[in-house]
Amino acid sequence: MSEQENGSWNRNRPLSRAWAARAMGRFLGATETSPQTGEPGADGSSVVDCGVYVAGERIPGSFTPDQAFAEVRRRDDAFVWLGLHQPSEHEMTEIAHTYGLHELTVEDAVKAEQRPKLEQFGEVHFLVLRTARYVPHQELTESSQVVETGQMMIFVGDRFVITVRHGEASEMTPVRADLEKQRANLLEQGPWAVAYAVTDRVVDHYLVVAEQVEADLDLIEEGVFSRDRSAPIQQVYQLKRELVEFRRAVVPLQRPLAGIIASQGVVPKEIRRYFRDVQDHLTRTVEQVSSYDDLLNSILQARLAQVTVDQNNDMRKIAAWAGIATAWTAAAGIYGMNFEYMPELHWRYGYPGLMAFLAVITVILYRAFRRNGWL
Repeated sequence: MSEQENGSWNRNRPLSRAWAARAMGRFLGATETSPQTGEPGADGSSVVDCGVYVAGERIPGSFTPDQAFAEVRRRDDAFVWLGLHQPSEHEMTEIAHTYGLHELTVEDAVKAEQRPKLEQFGEVHFLVLRTARYVPHQELTESSQVVETGQMMIFVGDRFVITVRHGEASEMTPVRADLEKQRANLLEQGPWAVAYAVTDRVVDHYLVVAEQVEADLDLIEEGVFSRDRSAPIQQVYQLKRELVEFRRAVVPLQRPLAGIIASQGVVPKEIRRYFRDVQDHLTRTVEQVSSYDDLLNSILQARLAQVTVDQNNDMRKIAAWAGIATAWTAAAGIYGMNFEYMPELHWRYGYPGLMAFLAVITVILYRAFRRNGWL
């Protein structure tokens, strides 16, 4: 593909001020802003930032995606880092035309409904991650959202890396700033260094989410086994559902990371060492999630057992009081038959005597049921 073809979609349009004022990412509701101006994008474009890096250093200037790619083709040891946030199909198609991305990856990047995976289309590797963030809440209820997930797609080519983020988790502004200011030697390794840094941030967020979910789990466990049993079964089930959502983001990522680490001749050897560190963190998170799931299963079973025991206790109390009421019901039934010749029917103290007898029977039955734990 010629340079003219690669940069055809926007080459003749002058550089607008909007491209220099791209949004830089939102985290916990903050608006993404451009590092140059700090202003949000005025034209609604999904481009957060577009930079050209030569030998680990970002060159000055603002670039559109096609201008950045054309600039890279004129230099040695240079690559483009293009950051996108929830791009439209039209914009993603234009970028795919410029950078030579496969049409199937364009569809995946727009819809953002993929499991974590690593695919190769020609010379471009397509890595899909699931992002996650903890949603703060005052108390856990049966409808609380605990974990919010999104997606991160990374296109890694020989001269470019494109990150596409969906959702609010794992914004890339701190990653880019850290690489540019403190880890320029890592940027010298090329596009796969950016892929590592992005993956590392996503997995680090997994660890944070796991720790905060553990705090909710401790509260649930304390509520289930406390005297007042303040945690209803709906809360336990809701936390388990949220944990399943988190598990779907974390566990499937193990295979793509293993594929990156095992690759030979594609990912630089030094970067593969960094990815092994990410894999260690991911393994730790997977183990935490598995242990949380097992613990939640145990808590759920314990709570169900408590409900069954409580129901049995209630039934015993009802049966005990019904037994006590039986004596009174029997006396009322006998003397309500209105026979003419019934014992003590015309006795002056018949009614008080019957009441006294029934009271004695009631006390005896109550003490018996109380002694056996039914009341």
